[in-house]
Amino acid sequence: MLTQILRRKSLDKIHEDAEVAGEARLKRTLGPVDLVSLGIGAIIGTGIFAVIGTAAAGSAGHIGAGPAVSLSFIITAVACAFCALCYAEFAALVPISGSAYTYSYATLGEVVAWIIGWDLIIEYAVGNVAVAIAWAAYFHQLLEGLGVYIPAWLSVDYRSAHQAAEAVVAAGGSVTPDIALAHEAWLNHPTIFGIPVIFNFLAVVIVAFVTWLLVIGIKESATANNIMVALKIVILLFFIGVGATYVKPENWSPFMPNGFAGVWTGASLIFFAFIGFDAISTAAEECKNPGRDMPIGIIGSLIVCTFIYVATAFVLTGIQPWDQLGVADPLAAAFANLGLNWAAGIISLGAVISMTAVLLVFQLGQPRIFFSMSRDGLLPKYFAKVHKKYQTPHTTTIWTGVVVAAISAVANINEIVELTNIGTLFAFALVCAGVIILRKTDPDRPRVFRTPFVPLVPLLGIAMCVYLMFGLPSITWVRFGIWLLYFTYGFWKSHLRKKA
Repeated sequence: MLTQILRRKSLDKIHEDAEVAGEARLKRTLGPVDLVSLGIGAIIGTGIFAVIGTAAAGSAGHIGAGPAVSLSFIITAVACAFCALCYAEFAALVPISGSAYTYSYATLGEVVAWIIGWDLIIEYAVGNVAVAIAWAAYFHQLLEGLGVYIPAWLSVDYRSAHQAAEAVVAAGGSVTPDIALAHEAWLNHPTIFGIPVIFNFLAVVIVAFVTWLLVIGIKESATANNIMVALKIVILLFFIGVGATYVKPENWSPFMPNGFAGVWTGASLIFFAFIGFDAISTAAEECKNPGRDMPIGIIGSLIVCTFIYVATAFVLTGIQPWDQLGVADPLAAAFANLGLNWAAGIISLGAVISMTAVLLVFQLGQPRIFFSMSRDGLLPKYFAKVHKKYQTPHTTTIWTGVVVAAISAVANINEIVELTNIGTLFAFALVCAGVIILRKTDPDRPRVFRTPFVPLVPLLGIAMCVYLMFGLPSITWVRFGIWLLYFTYGFWKSHLRKKA
């Protein structure tokens, strides 16, 4: 039994199954620019437009990094770089849709691949629920700034509205804009047969749009992403350029108000501002020249985003005292506090564009993991269907969109965010371990890209991931047991088991 569940799928077999998949094959259309853009599209989002404020100012649960949040970004980038180098070797070596799931299948065995497949589903699908909810809030604010009013009860969920009502009472009316919006929904919602009607219609709309775009073609989706990436880079450069003229150096003193402990806590919080680079590897099967282009896409996007993050952090903490940044929209709020409401509006537009790009890339990655698991027999064959005209995994794309939209309509963002963390870190650690194992078990296989300083770099990546994993809430660890309940199906339906 143990031998069966730890069986591995050789790299040769992975390549063979992909080549003979018949209708279950994806079209290779992406080049290096597309891949770098996909990475930037996934990485630059809520991390820089929202989490940076909490990382700098801290909250009731942790201390802030202060102006040294820029150093937190550098530390996080170094940690991600270790993992990115390992991802790049695997993506060039195994250019198959599936990311860490496929890599684990080849090196650590079927049971680990099964677990990581479901963890990646949680990372992408549940993570996208949180992004869709945040997108709806920003888009509502943007529309209001343009004079277009959307009823608040179509922009939040019931539980957020109920909690906001309690928060307003407790705060005596002094609340943040997001709480005020939810409170308005609570006061003015309609009812049907006495049942309150409060749901996040805007979140459903954006998920539906992104799903449609992904179904009609990967190239069309990549083109739309390229446009959004260009716009949000321009908007962040706008923030850096305009904000630099309002910087007060005294705001940078003291640089580390809470010492290195604050910097490290900040790094733990903003770790997930970088995780988009792993979504690139899910598109490996649609890359024209994966051996060359996948490493360029993974490492290139990480480098570009790091420079933008650090520059933005320096300017933000120079404009606004660090202990005043703990708001939902710190970049826009910093300009608003300077009286630059027009500039704050541009930043809000940038946040909407950024989150749309994140939704697009993560919604692209999640169906392709389903697709690979189905092709291996770990999910029903139904999920490995490819559209005859568009050559996209339309079945898994549509189902992912339906589930994400449905949960986004009624979910509370704080509860959703708590479920997204451990899968990412676990996937990163497994990919790093996989590089070490494959160097031992298959040392002579040609590698277009090689992770340098093996095993040092992978071990450093594992160490960083494990350290951060143990700082997560216990509920995220409980999730492992829940997902394992479905392993019975995967074990008995596995194509590898049947052939064995």
